Amino acid sequence: LQRFCKLEAGQAGIMLNKPVLVESLLVFTMVLSVHAVVWDRFSWCAVALAVQAFYVQFKWDRLLQLGGAVFQFRGAANSGLLPASMVIPLLGVVMKERCRAAGIVYFERFGIVVASTGMLLALFLSVLAVGITKPVPTNTCILTGISGSVIIYTMKHSLTVSEVIEVLEVLLIFVYLSMILLYLLPRCFTPGEALLVLGGVSFVLNQLIKRSLNVIKGRGDPIDFFLLVAVVGVVLLGLFFTVLFIFMDSGTWISSMFFHMMTAVLGLGVIMPWLYRLIHRNPLFWLFQFLFQTQTRLYLLLYWTFLAASACGVVFYQNTKRSSESKKHQASTITRKYFHFIVVATYVPGLIYDRQLLYVAAVLCLAVFIFLEYVRYFRIKPFGQTLRHLLSLFLDERDSGPLILTHIYLLLGMSLPVWLFPRSCAPKGTLPGAGALVPYSGVLAVGVGDTIASVFGSTMGEIKWPGTKKTFEGTMTAIFAQIIAVALILIFDSSVNLNSSYAWILASVSLVSLLEAYTTQIDNLLLPLYLQIMLMA
Repeated sequence: LQRFCKLEAGQAGIMLNKPVLVESLLVFTMVLSVHAVVWDRFSWCAVALAVQAFYVQFKWDRLLQLGGAVFQFRGAANSGLLPASMVIPLLGVVMKERCRAAGIVYFERFGIVVASTGMLLALFLSVLAVGITKPVPTNTCILTGISGSVIIYTMKHSLTVSEVIEVLEVLLIFVYLSMILLYLLPRCFTPGEALLVLGGVSFVLNQLIKRSLNVIKGRGDPIDFFLLVAVVGVVLLGLFFTVLFIFMDSGTWISSMFFHMMTAVLGLGVIMPWLYRLIHRNPLFWLFQFLFQTQTRLYLLLYWTFLAASACGVVFYQNTKRSSESKKHQASTITRKYFHFIVVATYVPGLIYDRQLLYVAAVLCLAVFIFLEYVRYFRIKPFGQTLRHLLSLFLDERDSGPLILTHIYLLLGMSLPVWLFPRSCAPKGTLPGAGALVPYSGVLAVGVGDTIASVFGSTMGEIKWPGTKKTFEGTMTAIFAQIIAVALILIFDSSVNLNSSYAWILASVSLVSLLEAYTTQIDNLLLPLYLQIMLMA
């Protein structure tokens, strides 16, 4: 029986390798494209990291198949180590290059720190996989050692002492955060998704601590501080209640009242003073003044309120159909894509008319989404059980853990290109060439590409890509739809000037669309980041 199980696992691994190899080829193509444009020591390090991550990825896949991983990761997916390992380093590399071209030294150094941090976090996951694999894979160990030596040597000759300390601080936060959250939230992430999400949270937390200790009045944009405090605040809130509800039942009225009371205490007693220290003004007054500063913002807020009400209406209507038809009724792929259309309708006017308002509104929406997920997960009265019932209709195979994260990933995928856009390195508010489309990366990759691919692929697709459920027709239609979307952006957004970089845009859109067809990771999170990297390069 044991031999049979091992044989089955080996056969499954062989079957899984086909799409993984194509996924890896697509990632290598994007890494080499960035390397060809940048061509410096950090782009060479990115290539070395990609080579070792490709080999280590198969060790992680084998550990997941045999159940030898330290934590419980999300099933029905490979480890995703290679595509996830390259996101943060490539973001840092292209950010460094853009800011160097603009002559902004501070953010050029910041890009170097981002790239170095991403490489070190990816190396840590690789060393972890190699260390727990039995027998120890000699060739992979040698390759990881060589790549690690090249990266560390480059960091030694590129980073200052304070920057090295900053990178090590992020690594330390990542290690502790991973041990806590992967234990408390089994089957919520693959190793690659954990690297992206927890690595990002660790970097944000370290940035907030650093800026809180070195506050200079008048330096820094309040909306950036608002993002940092909001992300760290909701994460700390979740950790606090997770530990608390180990010792008490979260579903009682007493626990629910305590939850709401402590949320108010932490919000008004910790998060608000923290934000006040950073922006030197009352956060509530600042937020109210910011939101209603112009008439355009008022119209956008009213329009977004209408769209939010429409999304809630879709949820209630689909649940009414479930009650009348069958208890086992699940929302179809097309029904779930309604929310993608609503999100596109939300983000496009914000990107055209007021990106700063969109930035802040997306932060508020993220905080609300995560707070509601806490209410659902802990069964907080009076809405916890209702949210469980309503959202269970929209679950898919990616929501295999205790948390429902797909809607949060959709919001992140649309918002990250807006949040990560290097405004200080774009004096006119936009980057030249294809970089002008960077804030639209989420709209193009997820809102248009992924949506059209799913709808047309599930309804009209017949030719499947080898080893996947995705169809050739869906991918081709997605590429065509994104090109049309780019043309419409050129018509309606006067700030976008592509400067004849159409071939690069077509290649970028095509590579990301093919990656959508072959990846088993959360495409709502991964695709916008890779499209942003390609457009910034």
